[in-house]
Amino acid sequence: MIYLSILPIACFIVGYAIGAYRKWSVENSGEALVRQSLEKYCKNKDAHVLNCVTLRLEDGSTTQIDHILVSTKGIFVIETKHYKGWIFGNPKSKLWTQIIYKNKHTFQNPLFQNFKHIKAIQHIFDFLEPQLIHNIVVFSGEATFKTPKIDNVCYIEDLIPTIENYSDDALTLNRVQFCVGRLEYMRLELTQETDVEHHAYLKQKFGR
Repeated sequence: MIYLSILPIACFIVGYAIGAYRKWSVENSGEALVRQSLEKYCKNKDAHVLNCVTLRLEDGSTTQIDHILVSTKGIFVIETKHYKGWIFGNPKSKLWTQIIYKNKHTFQNPLFQNFKHIKAIQHIFDFLEPQLIHNIVVFSGEATFKTPKIDNVCYIEDLIPTIENYSDDALTLNRVQFCVGRLEYMRLELTQETDVEHHAYLKQKFGR
C-alpha cells in the first residue's frame, strides 16, 4: 500500500526533472506567450503544463502538441495559432479562412488538427474517461473573429477563464501527478532530429 501511494509522487518528480531540461528553441512567439500564461496559472493551482510535446503514434509517425495542461480540472490539449487579420471559421468546416487586407488564406480547422493530438493523449491515458480530455484552441496574435464564438476556441486573454469554467474535481492530485509522469516518460526528446523527422512526416502526408 505504501508503494502504491508514493508511485504517483515518484512519477511526478521524475517527470518534472526530465521536463526541466527541455529546450524552448522551437516554440514561436505565440506559443511562448501561451506557455508563460499557463506556467503562471500553474503556480497557484494543482496543475502542471508540458510544452512542445512530441509523441510517437502507433503507425510509427509522430505528432507535436503545443501545450498539455494536466490539472484537477482534467487534461487540456492546447493548440496555439499566432495569427492576425480577420478569421472566419465554423466548428464543422474542414477549412477556416484568414483575411489580411485583400489577401485571403485558408487553413485547416485547428479543432480538427488538434483532434489527432486528442486521440494520441486518449491512447496514453486509456484509463481516463474521454470527456476528461479537452480540445482547446487559443489565438495569441492580433486576429479578430468575424464569425460567432466557437466553443473552446478563444483569444489568449480568455484562455485561463476558459479553463476555469471546468469543474475542479475531475482528477485527484495523485492522478494528476501520475499523468504528468507518464507524459514525460512517453514524450520524445526535443531535439533538432525529432523536429526534422516530424516535419518530414507532415510534408509526406500533406505536401507541406
